Amino acid sequence: MVAQSGKWMVLAATIWIQAFTGTNLDFSAYSSELKSVLGVSQVQLNYLATASDLGKALGWSAGLAVMWMPLWAVMFAAAAMGLVGYGAQWLVVAKVITLPYSVVFILCLLAGCSICWFNTICFVLCIKNFPSAMPFALSLTVSFNGVSAALYNLVVKSIDRSSSAVYLLLNALIPLFISVVALIPILHQPPPLYSLDPGVVRRDKRTFLGLNGLAFFTGLYLLFLHPSDSSMAHLLLYGAIFLLILPLGIPGIFYDGEWLNRTISSSFILAAADDDEADNLQLHKQLLSRENEPAYSATPNGMSRENSGIEEGSSSETVMLGQEHKAGMLVRRLEFWLYYIAYICGGTLGLVYSNNLGQIAQSLGHGLMTSKLIAIYASFSFFGRLLSAAPDFIPMNKVSFSRTGWLAIALLPTPVAFSLLGAFGGNTLAIQAGTALIGLSSGFIFAAAVSITSELFGPCGVGMNHNILITNIPIGSLVYGYLAATVYDSNATPGAAGLGEALVCMGRECYWLTFVGWGCVSVVGVVCSVMLFLRTRHAYHRFGTSRRSNICLSELVHTG
Repeated sequence: MVAQSGKWMVLAATIWIQAFTGTNLDFSAYSSELKSVLGVSQVQLNYLATASDLGKALGWSAGLAVMWMPLWAVMFAAAAMGLVGYGAQWLVVAKVITLPYSVVFILCLLAGCSICWFNTICFVLCIKNFPSAMPFALSLTVSFNGVSAALYNLVVKSIDRSSSAVYLLLNALIPLFISVVALIPILHQPPPLYSLDPGVVRRDKRTFLGLNGLAFFTGLYLLFLHPSDSSMAHLLLYGAIFLLILPLGIPGIFYDGEWLNRTISSSFILAAADDDEADNLQLHKQLLSRENEPAYSATPNGMSRENSGIEEGSSSETVMLGQEHKAGMLVRRLEFWLYYIAYICGGTLGLVYSNNLGQIAQSLGHGLMTSKLIAIYASFSFFGRLLSAAPDFIPMNKVSFSRTGWLAIALLPTPVAFSLLGAFGGNTLAIQAGTALIGLSSGFIFAAAVSITSELFGPCGVGMNHNILITNIPIGSLVYGYLAATVYDSNATPGAAGLGEALVCMGRECYWLTFVGWGCVSVVGVVCSVMLFLRTRHAYHRFGTSRRSNICLSELVHTG
């Protein structure tokens, strides 16, 4: 029981780390002030946003650090990078020091790298402490990364600061404080447990169900409750902190409250028989842990089960779940490029939109609404990340639906959102609705990406393959942001709206053409995701059929 409680303490610490280290999501809150102080164009400001996203392309450095350093040391190294990266930017915006643009660019890159290191720490903690429930742990903790902007917005409102530069100061200090808080659970984490005891597996699944319910309530709390003054912000902040502490108590309730066994087991999510839980888990682990065993495949002429050890570099069109792909083989797969384009035209596009929220609101005359839009994007990104866990909660012996199918559905809100923004961009409700849809879609993609990469291209090389996939983020950030900034600057006038020498654009024309272009790009993403689904659905169907057959066989063995 000590080991069981220890792993839930680690999960709570991981939630706290993720909740306060998604600092790139509040870039638009201070971007206008940073642009004014530096006296740069929108194109140059976009390069700073790209520098922050470029930190994700350096994810391999965090992997190396974890191999050679203890986790607590990697965590504090990440906090130190954020402290320097954001702290120096705060000094610049506060006009305490003056730095050239090139140095500020490096600071943004350093800050973005710190986020990537924090994420790697959380991934390692989830995988190590929840080997038998890894998808649940990853989807839950990654979800909390989406509420960072909303939490920081509450903190800023509670201290009643008029300057948006305070976001930079908080970005520098809070992750360091959270690292200190999370240190004890990380230092005292229990040895990994690989038990497939049906009772433990069943309780773990129900515990994650309860934690997801609490997370959903937390998202609603941050979305609908907005402070009217600093005293109200204080109360709401205390409430948010209380909700983040609650995950410490949920596991104890589910482990000790046997009455929940009868209540929750009637839920449709847990409709599978208790005796099947271990079998379901074992099947899931087989998919995510094998490298040399046979994999399920789909060929143009029908279904087959082939050995995954095909020769690297094979040009075969066979799609096999769980087959390991090295980098050379990966980039020769059509499925990878369909996935890559779907990601860059969906999730990455949503991230670029969030980076531009400050200028979008300002250009439409809603500058005071920037913090609210940031909170809306963050909250719905959070809900999207939570929804990405839906395939894992559906009983394996009831429904089988490919994760690539969920990806295609998740991309649909993005073109709808940009159509809404293009047609009714000047309307306050249209901006809020479009921002919510984009946040929901991009959040789902960010959270589901690791699982999709693992299933399509093998779990053993998921670290390297996922880092190859997310190279689309800095590329998309640069390209989409540059095009948007070019349109913005072409319609801008120096010193508008009293912002000094910076080029400022006011009016719908600042982003209308950008919304149209981004909408067309998002349609391309939807088309590619549908093509990916069509190419992989037979492999998923074959795997689901075999999985249900094994569960039925297990039932016969147990009853016999």
